[in-house]
Amino acid sequence: MKISIVIPVFNESKTICDVIARVEEAINDKEIIIVDDNSTDGTRDLLLKYEGEKDFKVIYQPKNKGKGAALRAGFDVAKGEIIIVQDADLEYNPKDYPILLEPILDNRADVVYGSRFLGGPHRVLFFWHYLGNLFLTTLSNMFTNINLSDMETGYKVFRRKILESITLKCDRFGFEPEFTSKVARKKFIIYEVPISYSGRDYSQGKKINWKDGVAALWFIFRFRFFD
Repeated sequence: MKISIVIPVFNESKTICDVIARVEEAINDKEIIIVDDNSTDGTRDLLLKYEGEKDFKVIYQPKNKGKGAALRAGFDVAKGEIIIVQDADLEYNPKDYPILLEPILDNRADVVYGSRFLGGPHRVLFFWHYLGNLFLTTLSNMFTNINLSDMETGYKVFRRKILESITLKCDRFGFEPEFTSKVARKKFIIYEVPISYSGRDYSQGKKINWKDGVAALWFIFRFRFFD
């Protein structure tokens, strides 16, 4: 099966080339779709060398719209039978692709979440971030009636048919609760697997903040009751 790896990127000049190199090493039959969300730190200059390269597609957003909008732009051109969402920082390691893909390749799953809380090695970081994630995941589970351990994970892998069955709307980090709500509502088979996680702090470029947590809370309600 050909696999599309969609990489949304915004101001990740320090990590983007390393991430791409790791993705190239991790898997063979693939296309790599990079969507630059109007970076201003030189990331765009680094992406020029990938334009026209075999198995690469590079998309430049005309203005900064957010992760969800960047992912939609990538999904629109993806040709693979399986889609992998890959963040452009170094928090998530492409070496985990085999364990992420296994439930789909074995025809057990339609969607796979890579959970940071199922026992994989991870950097010890912020207690309040962990607690906030636990709260949002629990609330999402209550409304979707599924039992995820990590709704907000950046590693989501799924069959192409998912995109043919749902319509995604969120522009920023609301993608995570929106995607979860809609695949749960459609009764797709969801698996979770443990992944490693090398979290960053804000001095290293971490972008998600408390405002995104509040927005996620709203999106959990919105896509349960008003969508």
